[in-house]
Amino acid sequence: MKLTSRQIGRFQAQIWAFYEPSGRHNLPWRRTRNPYRVLLSEVMLQQTQVSRVLVKYKEFLKRFPTVVTLSNAPLSDVLRVWQGMGYNRRARYLRSGAQKIVHDYNGRVPKTEKELLEIPGIGHYTANAILTFAHNEPRVFIETNIRRVFIHHFFESKDNVTDNEIIPLVEATLDTKNPRQWYYALMDYGAHLPKVIRKNSNTQSKHYTKQSKFSGSLRQLRGKIIRELSSSPRTLHKLKQTCDNDPRIIDTLEVLKKEELIVYEKRTYQLA
Repeated sequence: MKLTSRQIGRFQAQIWAFYEPSGRHNLPWRRTRNPYRVLLSEVMLQQTQVSRVLVKYKEFLKRFPTVVTLSNAPLSDVLRVWQGMGYNRRARYLRSGAQKIVHDYNGRVPKTEKELLEIPGIGHYTANAILTFAHNEPRVFIETNIRRVFIHHFFESKDNVTDNEIIPLVEATLDTKNPRQWYYALMDYGAHLPKVIRKNSNTQSKHYTKQSKFSGSLRQLRGKIIRELSSSPRTLHKLKQTCDNDPRIIDTLEVLKKEELIVYEKRTYQLA
């Protein structure tokens, strides 16, 4: 699909018209250009509601204000602060990434996509988001809310829309003079859309997967184990009691060990 200059202008005008009065202008990670803080916010916002990140972002920065303090912290401390966020591997990636930044880049978050992609836990989206939000570079990337906007506006009657179809439109409509604010506007508009159109346009994406319920899920069990071990080491018997003798606990503990989130020493499990 090729857009005319008129289509591009109308689309941009609609996004800006929403963002100026209704955008989330006061989010703390939008008031900084510090690459470390931008990196932290992007990792936190993956699969986590903004309301929860607002609380944890401030708490995390208070405990680990710089990439150096994070790199020097024991993983167990990082996991304790991370509690309540879920997907604990992100906390491990953050710490491992901080260590690589300190070791390879003298504590400065790199400024090229190639270098950023070498940092644990950083993929194409996060790398380009850092370059855009920290340095105002006009990069091309896509995430959930952005995908929703373009499907709603340009693929309303189409199913199985691929990101390869959307990316050229993201590039064509990008405000190259002010990419940072433009992406903020796109994301806020995309987050607001379901409230207006009463549906989630992302269900038309080929890449859409419905998130499973948290209650009774492995995510809940993993979180319960990490939360329990953040207090003190626990025996298998004690963990089984805490987790209501969940039959999945042995396998889950083995996975957490392989992910280097926990260790087994002196007949007890404890945070790595």
